[in-house]
Amino acid sequence: MDHPDTRYINALISNNEPLLKELYQKCFGKIRHFVTDNNGTEEDAWDILQEAMLSIFFRIKQKPLSLTCPFDAFIYIVCRNLWIKQLRKKNILRVTTDPEMGYSISGEDDLALAEECKRQEGRRELLAEKMKELGDGCRELLQQNWRGARLDEVAANLKISYAYARKKKTECMTKLILLMRQSPLYDQLKW
Repeated sequence: MDHPDTRYINALISNNEPLLKELYQKCFGKIRHFVTDNNGTEEDAWDILQEAMLSIFFRIKQKPLSLTCPFDAFIYIVCRNLWIKQLRKKNILRVTTDPEMGYSISGEDDLALAEECKRQEGRRELLAEKMKELGDGCRELLQQNWRGARLDEVAANLKISYAYARKKKTECMTKLILLMRQSPLYDQLKW
């Protein structure tokens, strides 16, 4: 059975403009965040996304691609690797990555990308599952903060003091990490 996001691969092949626009909107935020956090600009992020789309398009033309994970996770990995290659070429060594996830610059093949996609999707699913086990207050505090709101803004939104928000965030993160580590899936996802 094909992955539901196979429609994006078909959109690339057939140049389905509405679906491609949806794909760009779905992917660009994550790519922009990674690139701008790693010595790049929004324009660099756009260029990387374009380069990744073209690379995937030409790859699909040579050899069919079977998705085993969401397409946005796959494109993120491709974009991340392309940006890291550019930083290496420019001799800019500072790159913000999750040391647990790591990355591979050269020789990356479809199987390795697919495996990384599966792990990332599994991580997201585990995180979402464990977030549901947190109380409403913890969940809301973390979600607002992760969406980019500063902790003082989150505190004001939740009508709590900044000091309490800091303490509560630490407690919530500790509880979330504990819940995730207790899951049998945790070790399988190679954190």
